[in-house]
Amino acid sequence: MLLTRHEAPQGTARWALDGRSLPTDLGLDLLLRLPREGMAAMLRSVPHSEAATGRLLPPIEAAHEVWAAGVTYQRSREAREAESAVKDVYARVYEAKRPELFFKSVGWRVVGHDLPIRVRADSRWNVPEPELTLVVNASREIVGYCVGNDVSSRDIEGENPLYLPQAKVYDGSCALGPGIVVGDDALGNLKDLSVQLTLTRGGQAAFQGETRTSRIKRPLEELVSYLTEELTFPGGVFLMTGTGIVPPHEFSLAPGDVVTITIGALTLENRVAGAAP
Repeated sequence: MLLTRHEAPQGTARWALDGRSLPTDLGLDLLLRLPREGMAAMLRSVPHSEAATGRLLPPIEAAHEVWAAGVTYQRSREAREAESAVKDVYARVYEAKRPELFFKSVGWRVVGHDLPIRVRADSRWNVPEPELTLVVNASREIVGYCVGNDVSSRDIEGENPLYLPQAKVYDGSCALGPGIVVGDDALGNLKDLSVQLTLTRGGQAAFQGETRTSRIKRPLEELVSYLTEELTFPGGVFLMTGTGIVPPHEFSLAPGDVVTITIGALTLENRVAGAAP
């Protein structure tokens, strides 16, 4: 089943399940307050009305938070070591018992499918990071997933690991979409999904890469457990799980580039906008 969020009249939004609009008072915050079985039961029982026709919006609500895990793939460890002046930090994170977790975005700042992402004007080396993004309920259960793009400034992070918030958190740096896959059948495949990245410049493919979620070093449940150990999310939370695809050193995102990420059956596409005025 696929949950999507659509533009509605008067600047409002409405959720849909498999393309059919859900009741106007049923939102993601309410669904994620339920246990996994309760959420599934509600989605099975609520009426699905007319086809959803409004423009696709990011599948997240304003108050939700997006967090991210770092250095969860061997490829990510190699890339972080190559860019950093403090190389052993990333080796130690990859091998450590405790994962790297950081805040990425609040819901109102997230962009969705076919909406523009950005690169920082004060950075010279910017890349997309395609990531399986878990949707976690208030009971700390994984109830769904979507595609995430953790746009990052590699030169800023590489200069000093303490600059990570500036490298990761800015307007247009977090994209999610196109919707949230829910249901036990879909969740059973999380640990071995195909992840594909295509970067297009001037109508031509500038880079293509592929990995699988089976290459994530840590169990997905472990990442969720650490995030929620001492931090409550009454309305649920989104957790990006790290990237295993890194473009070559000479590549940096530029305005007009198109980033296409496919994870399983979902595809998220965003064009890079110019720097903010």
